Amino acid sequence: MTSEEYDAFCAALPYAAHIVQWGDASVWKVGGKVFAIGGWSDSPEFAVTFKCSETSFAILKDLPGIRPAPYLASRGLSWLQRTDDRSLADEELKGYLRRSYTLVAAALTRKARRELGLEPS
Repeated sequence: MTSEEYDAFCAALPYAAHIVQWGDASVWKVGGKVFAIGGWSDSPEFAVTFKCSETSFAILKDLPGIRPAPYLASRGLSWLQRTDDRSLADEELKGYLRRSYTLVAAALTRKARRELGLEPS
């Protein structure tokens, strides 16, 4: 996945907001909370970092081309970074990005979800 494809995919998610921070990383948020980070790696390929379930973290973290996300996973958070597509193809990565978005949005306050239109009032 290129940086352009990553940004286009994340931009298509409802109420997703983009910011460049942390050393030129392409950061996507919903309700002010991060759900995806593009770049932010020493990998020669475009790396994508995302939140996942504890089960997905346990299954994927040791596969080639995937690692626990720097800084985030070391704090006990279930975040992974795909550094290349050896184990996770782009279409699969998109599924994990959607799930990351859903996990982060679900953790917002009810008020925040209502304001974004993610929950009926």
